[in-house]
Amino acid sequence: MARARYKQLVDALAAGIREGRLAPGTRLPTHRQLAAKEGLALVTATRVYAELEAMGLVSGETGRGTFVREASLPRGLGIDQQAAAAGMVDLNFNYPSLPGQADMLRSALRHLASSGDLEALLRYQPHGGRPHERETVARHLASRGLTANAAQVAIVDGAQHGLATTVMALLRPGDVVATDALTYPGFKVLAEAHRLELAPIPAAGAGPDLDALETLCRRRRVRAIYAMPTLHNPLGWVMGARRRRELVAIARRHGLLIIEDAAYAFLEADPPAPLVAMAPETTVYVSGLSKSVATGLRFGFVAAPAAWMPKIERAIRATTWNTSGVITAIACKWLDEGTVTRLEAEKRQDAMTRQAIAAEVLSGLRCVRHAASYFLWLPLKEELRADKVAMALMSERISVSTAEPFATTTQAPHALRLALGSVEPGALRDALEKVKRVISDQTY
Repeated sequence: MARARYKQLVDALAAGIREGRLAPGTRLPTHRQLAAKEGLALVTATRVYAELEAMGLVSGETGRGTFVREASLPRGLGIDQQAAAAGMVDLNFNYPSLPGQADMLRSALRHLASSGDLEALLRYQPHGGRPHERETVARHLASRGLTANAAQVAIVDGAQHGLATTVMALLRPGDVVATDALTYPGFKVLAEAHRLELAPIPAAGAGPDLDALETLCRRRRVRAIYAMPTLHNPLGWVMGARRRRELVAIARRHGLLIIEDAAYAFLEADPPAPLVAMAPETTVYVSGLSKSVATGLRFGFVAAPAAWMPKIERAIRATTWNTSGVITAIACKWLDEGTVTRLEAEKRQDAMTRQAIAAEVLSGLRCVRHAASYFLWLPLKEELRADKVAMALMSERISVSTAEPFATTTQAPHALRLALGSVEPGALRDALEKVKRVISDQTY
């Protein structure tokens, strides 16, 4: 009978939410109030709310209570692209492109068509790339302060594939991976798929709280740390050289594998040396050309100790066998002739222009950002709910991400992550003005 009563209450509350009788943002009774009202044990009332939260219908927030979620807002907004439907202004995903890039591709394809190596591109390639292509990537990395030879480099299908092959090759289900409390959603997806436990490390200025990391490593058996030291996504920090050395010291002291994600690092004009340069024996460096050149150019690279390369190559074989020969040929040509370096400089300037627009339009709001980043973090005031603001913006045909996809903690902060690189500057200004107006309208 008790179980039937519990299920009836869950069903009744769920129906009330889905049918609109309990409006989004409604604060529900406390666990004790619900137990007293319905004649339930406190533990049963807690189970009722836990089941509703698992269904995506409510969210519990420490110190604030339990609230009805926006039922029509896609769960985990920011992970999939369904939110950025046709006609939406996309401030959710970054796919920055500069005028003339399509002409560059036409030229590259014509050059490739006239080359004498086309037939070789139709065959399977070595799993980590052909030797001369790996040499090209090694030269590119050397210009970024990373000394690696071809035997320490593998070519992959974008940085996300690089992260996936690293996880498959070097980590095991159940491994504990320290990561920032707010981090790249793609790594969260990988951790879930491979049954890794993510241990959140809070932020402390321009980087993670290293005292918290040290404490975690003493308390738990941590296998690895996932870090974005140069232009963190979503907070935009660039860790200083001293803090990088401290992080490396902790990793060596506790035997941690370091996974260094440098997908956005090109936007920092003069960064400190990468972690892999400080600890080459224990670091896997992952990056690609999706942001610096084009998201459709699925070309990335992994640099790691040569002893780990056979495992990484097996993971490449198990996933894609090899990167497309055509894509690799184009990417390596652009790396060799300096096209990638030129595009990185131009996109860095483009990002600065967009950040200037954001600074002007969003003046008066607290923004966390890097001056040359393609995104910014917008913490909301205490009385505002991120899902409600995001839903209001969707009605204005603007897609944004809440903090939920980025949070590795149980409770996500109320904040928005705004991508600035996917719309024209004029449209960006208009969209940001709407963002500011909607936030103002939601404030009470």
